[in-house]
Amino acid sequence: MKKYNEIEKVVYKGPDSKDPFSFKYYNPDEVILGKKMREHLKFAMSYWHTLDYCGVDMFGGPTEDKSWGETEPMKLYKKRADVAFELMDKLSIDYYCFHDVDVAPKGKNLKEFFDNFKEIVDYLAVLQKKHNKKLLWCTANNFGDKVFMAGAATSPNADVFALSAAKVKACLDANIKLGGTGYVFWGGREGYDTLLNTNMKVELDNLGYFMQMARDYARSKGYKGDFYIEPKPKEPTKHQYDFDAATACNFLRTYNLMDDFRLNIEANHATLAGHTFEHELRTARVNGVFGSIDANQGDMLLGRDTDQFPTNVYDTTLCMYEVLKEGGFTNGGLNFDAKTRRQSNTLEDILLAYIAGMDAFALGLRKAVKMIEDGRIDEFKEERYRSYQTGIGEKISQKSTNFEELSEYALKHDDINVQSGRQEYLESVLNSILFEK
Repeated sequence: MKKYNEIEKVVYKGPDSKDPFSFKYYNPDEVILGKKMREHLKFAMSYWHTLDYCGVDMFGGPTEDKSWGETEPMKLYKKRADVAFELMDKLSIDYYCFHDVDVAPKGKNLKEFFDNFKEIVDYLAVLQKKHNKKLLWCTANNFGDKVFMAGAATSPNADVFALSAAKVKACLDANIKLGGTGYVFWGGREGYDTLLNTNMKVELDNLGYFMQMARDYARSKGYKGDFYIEPKPKEPTKHQYDFDAATACNFLRTYNLMDDFRLNIEANHATLAGHTFEHELRTARVNGVFGSIDANQGDMLLGRDTDQFPTNVYDTTLCMYEVLKEGGFTNGGLNFDAKTRRQSNTLEDILLAYIAGMDAFALGLRKAVKMIEDGRIDEFKEERYRSYQTGIGEKISQKSTNFEELSEYALKHDDINVQSGRQEYLESVLNSILFEK
């Protein structure tokens, strides 16, 4: 096993390379469709899984030691920051993401935590400049501590609501200082387990008000970036208020947040909601709230959030197809909200996992470009909806008809032939693009 200082910078060596510590498909400065790959993909390192997670699961304790030789809390967290930026250098990752508790020790009370947090944020600012890295987004962990057991902004206890606001304010200040272009609300425990003890209307109204105040505070401080909701259907609560992209859009419209908020779509959360990854991305796109992506995958045999590094090229291809069709990322990017498996417990495994995930998305980008250039799938969809370009269909598209006219038309044209959707053919087209020689 290599020691940390023995690991060299990972470079692109092409698909024929057998070197496990090389990129086969990710060539950061290669230009595709007028942009470098690093600009198309905007990879981000997740601080919590990479620097903090030690292989713990619900049935067992740590399998990794990430103390990096430090025992004093502030020294440990600064050492973790040093390691984080060196790892980003080795992997050619330009961005990172964190929760407040990922980067600073809790201390004895809230004031001490905020003091620690501010000191570490100042340190991160120095490291960003030194290593030429950027913050993609940060967020407050308002779900881990026992006081959040009944929610944060949706807690039945007003003191918890106030604490949640204080933590989000501190993170918004940090986000602005570090130049983050997004702020994520993952409603970890913003939901409920039973309606027997829940006033849903109060909780939703409080959550909407909370997000309005967060937006207004950040805008008053000059923040120009996006706010994100990250949909998730369940876990830890049985019924999350941000169940999926469509539910989140309904919430944003109800509380007049559509102009400022976008969605941070996670692959594993999509499958937990019973959707495909691309479905959630498309739902965000057609509602005008596509923002950022948490890049991972789940295990279809496990009904929980496993946060595995993404290696399924079908998923990454269809994801990058949606990103390209959207015109690419603006403030968002691809954050690897992913962790190594509990048995993959070495520093080498962390690098190998990132290489696998980055290559999977780089290959997905390359194949998504080919899908668009090939044209058969897009042309089929255009042809399938051609009836809306002339006659009564054109009137429907232009919203210039009514039920009386449509009823008259239907009486005269009741011999209807709906064409084949040709799903199997289109899936074979996708296969031919993915596996072309």
